[in-house]
This record gives sequence, C-alpha cells and structure tokens, in this order.
Amino acid sequence: MPSSLRRLLPTGLMMALLAGAWAVPVRAETTLKVIPQASLRVLDPIWTTAYLTRNHGYLVYDTLFALDASFKVQPQMVDTWTVSDNGLTYTFTLRPGLKFHDGALVTSRDVIASIKRWGVRDQFGQKLMSYTQSMDAVSEATFTITLKEPFALVLDALAKPSSNVLFIMPERVANTDPQKQIEDYTGSGPFVFVKEEFNPGSKSVYRKFADYVPRSEPASLLAGGKQVYVDRVEWIYIPDANTGVAAMNAGEMDYYENPPIDLLPLMKSNPKIKVEVTDPIGAQVVLRPNHLLPPFNHPKVREALYYILSQEDYMRAIVGDPSLYKVCPAMFICGAPLETKAGAEALKVDLDKAKQLLKEGGYTGERIVLLDPTDQFIPHNAALVTANLLRKAGMNVEVQAMDWSTMLTRRAKKDPVDQGGWNLLHTWATGVDLISPMTHALVAANCDKAWFGWYCDPKVEELREQWARSTDAARQKQLGEAIQRQVYATAGYYPLGQFVLPMAYNERLSGVIVSPVAIFWNIQKK
Repeated sequence: MPSSLRRLLPTGLMMALLAGAWAVPVRAETTLKVIPQASLRVLDPIWTTAYLTRNHGYLVYDTLFALDASFKVQPQMVDTWTVSDNGLTYTFTLRPGLKFHDGALVTSRDVIASIKRWGVRDQFGQKLMSYTQSMDAVSEATFTITLKEPFALVLDALAKPSSNVLFIMPERVANTDPQKQIEDYTGSGPFVFVKEEFNPGSKSVYRKFADYVPRSEPASLLAGGKQVYVDRVEWIYIPDANTGVAAMNAGEMDYYENPPIDLLPLMKSNPKIKVEVTDPIGAQVVLRPNHLLPPFNHPKVREALYYILSQEDYMRAIVGDPSLYKVCPAMFICGAPLETKAGAEALKVDLDKAKQLLKEGGYTGERIVLLDPTDQFIPHNAALVTANLLRKAGMNVEVQAMDWSTMLTRRAKKDPVDQGGWNLLHTWATGVDLISPMTHALVAANCDKAWFGWYCDPKVEELREQWARSTDAARQKQLGEAIQRQVYATAGYYPLGQFVLPMAYNERLSGVIVSPVAIFWNIQKK
C-alpha cells in the first residue's frame, strides 16, 4: 500500500483492509440430511441382518471386496491377491495407508478376527468357514486363507453385498462374542459414527473421516473410490410419512430412503425432487413362520398357509401400482438366473383344502402371534393382509404392534408366545440377497444357525452344499430348482410377491448412486 494512501486512511479501516487481504475464506460445512427407512437402534451389522443397520455399516466400515455395477467382484481394501496352483491357499495383501477411525493401521489380524466373527453369524460366511482350514497373518498387511478343499466361491463370499456384509473392524471389536452386540463403533470406512450425537430411534450422525484412503477407480455400485464430498450425514427418522414428504417438498431434507409408494405422486409433482428405483432387480416380500413353536412346527399347518395366502392381495396392499410389482413364485427372484416355478405349479387359494390341512396338523384355534412393525409400511401392510386372510380360514390371529427396531430384537426370541415369543413375522429382501442359495437367508435350513424362524431341513442343506460345490451353470440351475421345490414342500417360508422400491432425493444432490443399498459417498450437495 502506498505511503500516501496509508496516511489518508484511519488506522481502524487500514487494519480491516489488511486483515481482509490476508483472510482465508471459510467454507460452510455441508450436511446431507437423510430420512432413513426406520429408526436406528441396533448398531452391529454382524449381529443383525436388518438393512438399516447394514446401511449404517457401509458408512462406518469398509470391505475387502465389493460388487461393481456389473455385479462383478472387485477389490476394495485388498490391493493384490493370488491363489495357489492347487486352489487351496488364497494370499491377500491390503492397500497401503488403510486406517481405523482411531488412527491405528488396519492389519491382517483385524481382518482375520472380522472374518471369524462374520463367519459365525452369516450364512455364506458359515459355508466359507466350513471349507476353511486356517487363516494366518503373514505380515501386518498380508494374510492367507487356506482351504480344506477347493471352494470356488471364496471371493463371492468376501464380497457379499448385503446382510450380513463382511465389514472390517478392529481386532479388539471383532473379538466380541458373535452372539452379543459390539459396544465400540470404531470403523474402517469413509465416515465416522458420532456416538455423542446419537439419539437412538431418532437421529444418528456421521462425519467425514479425513484419513480415509479411497481407491483411485470411479465409484461403481459398492466398488471403486468412495469419495466423500459432504462433511456430515445426518439420519433423522420421521415416523409420520406425510411429515417426511412435506419436509422433502420444503427442501428441509435431502434424501428419503423408502417413501411409501402411495405418497410418491406428492414428490413426483415437485420439479426439485427426483424419484428413482433403487433396485432394478426388485425385492421380495416374505412371511416367515416360527418352526420351533406350535402350530407352525407341524408341516401340515405350515402347508395350509399356501392355500390361504394370495400374492396379488399383498401386492395391491403394499405397492398398489401394478407397474411396480409382479406376482412371482420364484424364491430366487424373477428375472434372475435361478428363476423357476418349481414347487409352486399347482398352488392356488383353496380355503377348504387349507382347513383340512389345519385339522390334519392338529390346529384347534390356538392363539397365533403375528408381529406388526407399524412404522415400516411394507411389513405393516403385509401383516394386515395376513391377519385378514388367516382369520377367514378360521385361525385365531393376535396382531402385536411395535416399531421396527423393537421387532428386530423381538424376532430373536425363541420363547413360547406367552413369554414374548412369536409365530409369524414379515420382512422383505432385495434381489441381490435372493439370487443365490448362498446369500438367500430364508432358504438356509441349518436349524439353530438358520435365520429367525429357525427352518430345519437336512435335505435342503445337502442340496445347498451340492450347489456350493458345483461350477457348472446348468447343474446349478438344476440344483436351484431342487432347493426351491424342497423349501415349498416343507414350507420354509412364503414369498408374497416381487416389487421395485423407489427413493427420492433433492435435485441439489449429484452423484447419487442408485443401488439396492443406500450409500452416501460420491454425493455432492450444491
């Protein structure tokens, strides 16, 4: 500044100009505000298969491998890997610079402990562990998985995209008893869970992890570079759907994960909101009986329900719009390689036959407890339909209302119904969970290790084992038909129709990855 000008300016004004000349612009913090599908209470994505907790897991943790948009397995935390000539030893080396949120480097010991805990809870993980002889840390960044015999699905298991996902946790956390929930939420992923701001059932907050090292490839479904462009992600649960839609229309919220389908027109008419289908394959609504308790521990009673339930009734009640749903008897999802009608060819509603089967099964009007999560429109509407249809067949149904998070805990109870147990519950599963006997939790029939309801059938398990060993697509197709036929014959569960589920987000967001999993990297907010 010239001395002549300096003499003309008052001292205070001159100091202000100098300060302005050297000031560094402060960027406003960017927050992505999300309405999640339900209230988050369970934070352990290995302990539960709940999709909400899975989505939480993808924010906080990273994976060894992941599926890209072509559903091909790609490395994620893994840098390089090799397989021995005899197909028994897999050697993996982690990418350099991977850190946990507490600053510690991710090591082979962390990975091995994470695989072991996941391998106890997850169906695919259990299968991988049954083939595994040992897992060993060769160095801080390199580990091996040695098999008892060749297993062609090793990478598929490690890349499993949905519940339960193999999320990598610190060794001290992964050593938690698999039957108990973790209490330390230190992660390896692109976001840090802000425990201090967690309000169970209401709000959860995630902040960008500054030391996360993304891959260099472009983001592709769950694979590639997990670039984070927002400072915070806030999940704010709004139990009233109309209030949620109003918040979206007012621009107060940015992203609505599972808006009720009947309210979509209110957002589609808003030019500032985009509505897109999250999973082009589709999802399946299901009814699961508790195989441990009467009356559904009797095969005749379980069989009776096939002649009571109508997929069309469920789809009309849950979805309504025929362009978004289809009647589909395929347990491995319509439009997928294992699609088949095997076992369901002759099924149709026949109340007289259902009543005869109920009589043969010894059902005499005992109370049936049906869990109803009223804050989730898919299982809630399904529960209303089920109660109505079963009552028409003369069954004594007690609908017990609760929120979704409560049901996630309640469904684990094996007690009699008068001690908090249950007989029937509804859920839904995305297509990526249903396309294989290794990922389809509801066809797994390994008794105490099976998904809630504890389906038990040695024949199904033998067929699943044959499928896992096969590398021939035609043989896998044949075995898939045999598995479905046996699950129908023993009424392991009831598929109730297939539908696509839209999501909604504000136009100020870019980079949203349309995926059956709600993911929040790659998103930029204007």
